[in-house]
Amino acid sequence: MAISVDGVWQDREIRFDLDARYLKLCPGEVLVEQIDNVEDTKGSNGDQGTLRITNLRVIWFASAMPRINLSIGYNTVNGGTTKMYTSKVRGPAESLYLMAKNQTSRFEFIFTCQNPNDSRFFSAALRMHRAYETSKMFRDLKMRGSVVTQDEQLKLLPGETLAERAEGVWNLSSETGNLGVLLLSNIRAVWFASLNSHYNVSIPYLQLASCRIRDSKFGYALVIETSLSSGEYVLGFRIKPDERLHQVSKMISVLQRAYLKKPNFGVKFQKEVVVNEIEPPPEQEKEEKDMIIDNRQLRADAFAAYFTDKHKSDGPRTPVFSEELGVAIEELKPGFTLSDLWNIHVESIK
Repeated sequence: MAISVDGVWQDREIRFDLDARYLKLCPGEVLVEQIDNVEDTKGSNGDQGTLRITNLRVIWFASAMPRINLSIGYNTVNGGTTKMYTSKVRGPAESLYLMAKNQTSRFEFIFTCQNPNDSRFFSAALRMHRAYETSKMFRDLKMRGSVVTQDEQLKLLPGETLAERAEGVWNLSSETGNLGVLLLSNIRAVWFASLNSHYNVSIPYLQLASCRIRDSKFGYALVIETSLSSGEYVLGFRIKPDERLHQVSKMISVLQRAYLKKPNFGVKFQKEVVVNEIEPPPEQEKEEKDMIIDNRQLRADAFAAYFTDKHKSDGPRTPVFSEELGVAIEELKPGFTLSDLWNIHVESIK
């Protein structure tokens, strides 16, 4: 099964309480570590679950009710660390902290492991995030980047192979056009100007929405449209003769189809080898467990459970007297009531 352009959301979004099918690995996604008996301390304190670390995201789901789950894409994570935290299950324990954000909100996620020996695997999430951040050329459209060498050869990414080099390709972005070279690999299409190699564009097949031949004021041209997430650019290239134009267009389509069947996201990993006679050999990969669909009601507000103040540097809020409780409490966030906070973790029990 191949993925579709703009269909890969796993690394770019934070999603709560997904249907079980969306927790399955997508093509090109690889399970790096799986840790059982992990508590989602921030949003489901006291509930045990499973933490999965892949090359695109961090997944957690509750053991008793898998419909309570999280999917945190590495592209949304802007900070992470491990430190001590007090949970209902273990008390003081080493926990994984992840700070993340979407377009409008910031979130804080805390995961605590019941087995202190398993907490060492938390570092895998931080390593994968760093690997993700340093491999964006595999996934993101890049203009005027360092993509070719001084002798005009493509700087190959790990696992990248050059499939075609087309000389005399005109970029039609200006009135007169710019003469350059089009390079096609198993991961992306790259064009650079012959007079200035720093004037270039790198288009991963993951961001290539369409490639077709159209008539233009320059004659028939190769028109490449990029995906919504990359800015929806429209790039035109003139290639002569027309027979060569059709060959290049067909090759791009073939290379992209092959890539989407088994995408290379560029996030490399190396599992830590732990010497333990009871555990299976390191080369034996952990199989995904079947998840039972539970139709019980979900928690009232998963979004609010992980929401964090935008300006944490302001310090704790001022204590105020609560007539409802008869004690002094920390001032609530705007829009929240005591009832809202009390109901965050409520689940209906059959």
